[in-house]
Formats: sequence, structure tokens, C-alpha cells
Amino acid sequence: MFFICSYNPHMAAPLRIPHAPLSDAEWESLLPFIPRRVIQRGRPCDLRAHFDAIFRVAATDGPWRELPEEFGNSGTIARHFRRLTHAGLWERLLLALACAQPHHIILRLERIICRATRRAIRIRGLALIVLIRRLHLKRALPGPPWMVADPDLSETIRSQPLPRILAETRAEYERVLTWFRAAKRVFRVARGRRYIPRDIKAIW
Repeated sequence: MFFICSYNPHMAAPLRIPHAPLSDAEWESLLPFIPRRVIQRGRPCDLRAHFDAIFRVAATDGPWRELPEEFGNSGTIARHFRRLTHAGLWERLLLALACAQPHHIILRLERIICRATRRAIRIRGLALIVLIRRLHLKRALPGPPWMVADPDLSETIRSQPLPRILAETRAEYERVLTWFRAAKRVFRVARGRRYIPRDIKAIW
């Protein structure tokens, strides 16, 4: 017996982590970090509902277009996410997570904030990756740390003094050669992978 399966473009992407609407306490913990210029610009909207929608997408690996219809227009939510990202929201929230006292309410949202930040990296680039690494919030990286670029490591290697290039003995030549081989491997790690397999991303 054969079954014919058709792709439904409106089908919601499966959740990778649990998702629930923000509680009153969780929403209050987010409000101080939302840039005022984002709230004041554009058409009036239900900001809390937009955050629920953003976090719903962040809880999946799917594109914005797979946002369930009850969360609103996916294009509108995606534009609002980009506006928040350009305004530096995710950097603010990462710093808040890193500085929060134990049992602070915002720590309940750490996992979903980190997943949303992974999407923001596509817009903010390496500067956001550097911040994530310095705050030791590795779950906000788009993949395992050894597969993601590490600009700080590159700068550390560049600051190291070079060995003498003109080796006078065979032993000195071997030491220089070993140094450059090691530096090449470290730079390869610091550069990160151009492509991280989807199955590894899904596990991460």
C-alpha cells in the first residue's frame, strides 16, 4: 500500500523545546530591556503577543512562514524581530542573563532567549558571537563552540610573537615548522565551519 504525502506550506514547524505564552511576571522582566524607540515607532501593536510569536518561532528550527496563524502574520512578526535586533535587544537580554541574580525571573527565559539570539546572529554577525562567547552563554551559539567562529581566539594568535624564521639548525627548523602547523590548525578552529550540518544544529 502506498501513501501520498503533500507538503502544506502552512503547517507549523515542530517544537524543539517547550513553548508557552509569557506569564505576567516573565513579560514584566522583559519590558525594561525593550528599546523605547522600537515601542514608539510604527503602528500600535500588541507587543507582548509579538514576543510570544517570536519565541514560538525560536522554539523551532523552521522559517518564519511556518508560524501558526493564531500568532499573527508571519511577515509582520519577522519585520518586528529584525527591528528589535537592529535596536540591540538581544545584546541587552544576554547581558541581563549574565548579570542576573540566582532565581531572577528572567532566568526562566534563558533557553528561549538564547534560541532567538541564534536567529539574530544572521543579522548582527560576528559582533554578537563575540559577546555570546565572552558571556559564556554557549547555548546562544548557532552550533557547537568548536564549529562556530571565535574572533577572540584569532586576535590572541595574531598577538603572539612569531618564531625566528631563519633557523640555523635542523631542530630549530622543526620547531618553527611545528609552530606554523599548530597556528594553522588554531586559525582553522577560530574561523569556524562555513556550514554546520542541520542534524548537528537540531541536536544543539
